[in-house]
Amino acid sequence: MCLRYCVASNSLKQIPIFTAMSTIRRQSIISSVIVYFGFALGFFNTYLFTREGGFTKEQYGLTATFIAIASIMYSIAGLGSNAYISKFFPYYKSHLDNKKNDQLAWALLFPLLGFSIVVLLGILFKDIIIDNVYKNSPELLEYYYWLFPFGLGYTLFIVLEAYAWMQQKSVLSNFLKEVMFRVFVTALIVLTSIGIITDFDIFIIIYSFLYIFLVTVLLAVFYKRKQLHLTFSVSKVTMRFYKKIVLLASFVWSGGLVFNLAGVFDTIVIAAVLPNGMAAVAVFTLGQNISSLIQAPQRAIVSASISPLSHAWKEKDYKKIQTIYSRSSINQLIFSTAMFSLIWLNFEDGVYTFNLQKDYIAAMWPFFFIGLTRVIDMGTGVNAQIIATSSFWRFEFISGLILLSITLPLNYFLARDMGIVGPAISNLISFTIYNAIRYIFLYRKFGMQPFTVKTLYTLLLATAAYFIAFLLFKNFQGIEWILLRSIVFSIFFFTGMVLLKLSPDVQPVFLTIKRRLGLQR
Repeated sequence: MCLRYCVASNSLKQIPIFTAMSTIRRQSIISSVIVYFGFALGFFNTYLFTREGGFTKEQYGLTATFIAIASIMYSIAGLGSNAYISKFFPYYKSHLDNKKNDQLAWALLFPLLGFSIVVLLGILFKDIIIDNVYKNSPELLEYYYWLFPFGLGYTLFIVLEAYAWMQQKSVLSNFLKEVMFRVFVTALIVLTSIGIITDFDIFIIIYSFLYIFLVTVLLAVFYKRKQLHLTFSVSKVTMRFYKKIVLLASFVWSGGLVFNLAGVFDTIVIAAVLPNGMAAVAVFTLGQNISSLIQAPQRAIVSASISPLSHAWKEKDYKKIQTIYSRSSINQLIFSTAMFSLIWLNFEDGVYTFNLQKDYIAAMWPFFFIGLTRVIDMGTGVNAQIIATSSFWRFEFISGLILLSITLPLNYFLARDMGIVGPAISNLISFTIYNAIRYIFLYRKFGMQPFTVKTLYTLLLATAAYFIAFLLFKNFQGIEWILLRSIVFSIFFFTGMVLLKLSPDVQPVFLTIKRRLGLQR
């Protein structure tokens, strides 16, 4: 319909919008399938970690702490390389031959230098970190040095992931990150459970090198597809933009450090403040991991939208940016409200039905508040990516500082006074304010805002479908009732979604499915 209108009206500006949204929709759907499959594996791994007779809570909590600390290591070592790739890739691509393109070489070199500083600081301040910060988590002291290979692999992978997004290979990077990593973890858990891996020491050693292996795979794929060009000869693009590159990388590095620290500070503060350390982290992580099911479309949409947004800013195509903004908002809101409702309907029943360790029922309320945070963050669309790829990326740093100034003290005091529920409430408050600030900035600066009346319809529909399913089956427990509650909710929600035409991307998807099934020509 849109394409016919574009041609009929001779509005050439409409065609790129149609093409961009079609590309984003296609890559988002494929990536969403991959991400959800990866999350299914992750949920299976969570079950293996938390079931009765499996790993201890301290061991599960340690693997989660590895990821949280690796995220901070990347934030320090990354030196803004992701933003450098995302913002300037179109200029390198437009003005340089592939073999003279030096962007990837610099984007990898500086994080390697940055990580060497991280290692040095980690060794020098080891005793201070362990004795004063993680005194309640002795498990971290035992495996402290294995954090570094894990953090190095994570850092390099995140940088290469940004490069893959700009090459429109988001499906590949999502597959490696969301599926392959979890497949390897599943294999490690199974091999440990059946006794081939004889103790947890060997498990952690192998676990610490998983991201390095994924980096090797990604580099091999780029090399095979002739997209891996490493040259340290300074190109004309680098010489022309180096001042802007340094300025951008500095601000985004600072903002990214602030944002990532705010994002993982909850896990860190729980391990440091609560007396049961890693066991508390394990319970909190269960709620956090289950809430990640809500976030799967966000990862897919973000990875698919970065490249079109970067090019749209270069061409000053504000209409395309607004279209991506509004559609990402409603699409993510539909997914997030549905997934949150389905999980909350079945959370308590699921813990008992799947025979998890009884202490994990305490993850229910952390999930509730983290889940609401995910819904709010996704419902505001790709605002972070719009700002980060614009010439106003400095604002990311400013808003990040505001987020950190709220998150750090609030996490600490609420964790101390309320236990593991405290950081979850803190995140809900902090990220609501953070997204409100970004919403106001984009609205005042460009007149862009993602919401329509269909935003309200989505929230009301999800609420109504939830209460129908809850009231019908609230007194029943077991796998058959989990399935029945989920089916009833899904029927009401997705029927309403189609009838209300909540998203302009729903109809093209249904038509594509019909054509693939031979139901429509």
